[in-house]
Amino acid sequence: MSTELVPALEWTDLDKQAVDVVRALAMDAVEKAGSGHPGTAMSLAPAAYLLFQRAMRHDPTDPTWIGRDRFVLSCGHSSLTLYIQLFLSGYGLDLDDLKRLRQWDSLTPGHPEHGHTAGVETTTGPLGQGLGNAVGMAMAARRERGLFDPDAEVGTSPFDHHIWCMVSDGDIEEGVSHEVSAIAGHQKLGNLIVIYDDNHISIEDDTLIAKSEDVVKRYEAYGWHTLSVDWTETGDYVEDVQALHAALESARAETDRPSFIRLRTIIGWPAPNKQNTGKIHGSALGADEVAATKRVLGMDTEKSFDVPAEVLAHAREVAHRGHEAHAAWQKGYETWRAANPERAAELDRISHHELPAGWTKALPTFDKGGSMATRKASGEVLTALAPVLPELWGGSADLAESNLTTMKGEPSFIPEEYQTKDFPGNRYGRTLHFGIREHGMGAILNGIALHGGTRPYGGTFLVFSDYMRPSVRLAALMKLPVTYVWTHDSIGLGEDGPTHQPIEHLWALRAIPGLDVVRPGDANETAYAWQSVLQHVDRPAALALTRQNLPVFEGTSAEGVAKGGYILHEASDGQPQVILIGTGSELELAVNGRELLEAQGIPTRVVSMPCVEWFNGQDIAYRQTVLPSAIKARVAVEAGIALGWREFVGEKGEVVSLEHFGASAPYKTLYEQFGLTAERVAAAAKASLAKLGHDKGETTGN
Repeated sequence: MSTELVPALEWTDLDKQAVDVVRALAMDAVEKAGSGHPGTAMSLAPAAYLLFQRAMRHDPTDPTWIGRDRFVLSCGHSSLTLYIQLFLSGYGLDLDDLKRLRQWDSLTPGHPEHGHTAGVETTTGPLGQGLGNAVGMAMAARRERGLFDPDAEVGTSPFDHHIWCMVSDGDIEEGVSHEVSAIAGHQKLGNLIVIYDDNHISIEDDTLIAKSEDVVKRYEAYGWHTLSVDWTETGDYVEDVQALHAALESARAETDRPSFIRLRTIIGWPAPNKQNTGKIHGSALGADEVAATKRVLGMDTEKSFDVPAEVLAHAREVAHRGHEAHAAWQKGYETWRAANPERAAELDRISHHELPAGWTKALPTFDKGGSMATRKASGEVLTALAPVLPELWGGSADLAESNLTTMKGEPSFIPEEYQTKDFPGNRYGRTLHFGIREHGMGAILNGIALHGGTRPYGGTFLVFSDYMRPSVRLAALMKLPVTYVWTHDSIGLGEDGPTHQPIEHLWALRAIPGLDVVRPGDANETAYAWQSVLQHVDRPAALALTRQNLPVFEGTSAEGVAKGGYILHEASDGQPQVILIGTGSELELAVNGRELLEAQGIPTRVVSMPCVEWFNGQDIAYRQTVLPSAIKARVAVEAGIALGWREFVGEKGEVVSLEHFGASAPYKTLYEQFGLTAERVAAAAKASLAKLGHDKGETTGN
């Protein structure tokens, strides 16, 4: 492409030498570890070095500076692409860290991990997820600018910065890349720049075996600004850094569309025998090939992890430049703070995940004795919280009318030309529209949470959480405060039938470490659940909500919900013989089952357990007060598989569950036909009592 409009890049011999040092370090680190991915780190060395040294605005002395550009390595298998730049730039990694690549308790694990290594913005590895995170970061940056500095001219706000993302063939092949890239194009995210390493190689060698589409045209179709830099176009391999620099600057200048730069490289360059092969993608080169490559580079083949002092000193100058850029930015930031004291105070609060004083007073309460679906209660909670929690924003995967995730009266987050009659909005709006893209929604929510202090939520049907699971798992791994609003949580959704009725999902989700799965049993428990979720800043939460109306009970408790499980109704004499554990819509069955048992003279306690994770997090003394070990007659009831409930009922207990798929019929018919009834709960309680020898016969004569 033409470079006439872009000032020439100063690219010295020391820069060229530094790039070769990057290649050698990538080879040496993988060789020492005995495993890893050297090839991409070698061929992307000039691009990564150019980004960190010239293109990105960052300060290695302050990795959390809010004015920094963000860098996402979506192809996380090439972790050395990032680690070596962090080392050269002065983020705190040293040569010993590179020598400990992929080892126990090192700062250089096999894939980059957020919160583990300074300078790593997100955990990447599952391909395509990082690209989704980058889209989310770009959306969050725009939303945050709208909250704090909406009227500034483009490029003049302290909240203006770029999200840079490197992707591989593997990233753009994964389906999630289509979902998030389509959203990014539609949202016109001009602050997002993606560099696509088009090296034609994956684990199965030449990508032609599985991919033949024109990726650049694909991104043109999404509405992206596209550029191509081909280092092979002359027939020889020429790493034209000036051309790449010009492309980066052109992308930076494009403010109304995300930019996609196709960079044609040769993987593993310049390894003489393994370059351009699948062998160099994911395994060590071997001592002979490492030596041969170092000879090509003019390096001493006897030295490993060799970084000439002058090269390191030259590269570390980026820290000084970054510090100066930070200082210049700080002046504008302080001017903004002085002119906007209320917004500055709000920024301080939100960026520290602090909730405003008295915010819980905005939570609605629902009249006892009434009835309401928990999805509706959740919608009312969101609308009530909108004025007091500007950091809370989100939407649905085209199911807003079903998930009830739209805060009433709030504008949509959308370029003005795409707003609709039903959803008016603007670029700084609040209601997100993900389209029918659950997988992409999950990855984007993670990016939003990573970028700053705002609190994102996203909705779909619980059964489609399967489409989101990779992103949900990563949210739990990164301890991100993302909230999932998953409605239609059981066979209670009725007529849509088994394809839409979750059976195994609740326990499959509870199996994810660090994910809180919350099934409130009525409208007030739903409000209390939102209260607890928003008070947690170190983990994601899933709200599993009903389509059908549920009774609003007497005795629900915000404190009890926060503890995950509590005594909703005590036995009539205070000495329960049996405990019924209910969750979600099946809390009603436990309450009604208790009435049947009490009428038969069996003192019965009902425990509401909206969140297993929160309950297990309490101390043993509290758990014993709710579920005393001495009371072994127990029943748990949930419209899904039994699985983990057996831990709570013990060997003498029973679980009223559903161990098969559902059917299409009105929900009341389904509950009746599948035995999810109060009568069945009462019978299960008697069965549990019988196991304990409490089932006495009657005298009938001879």
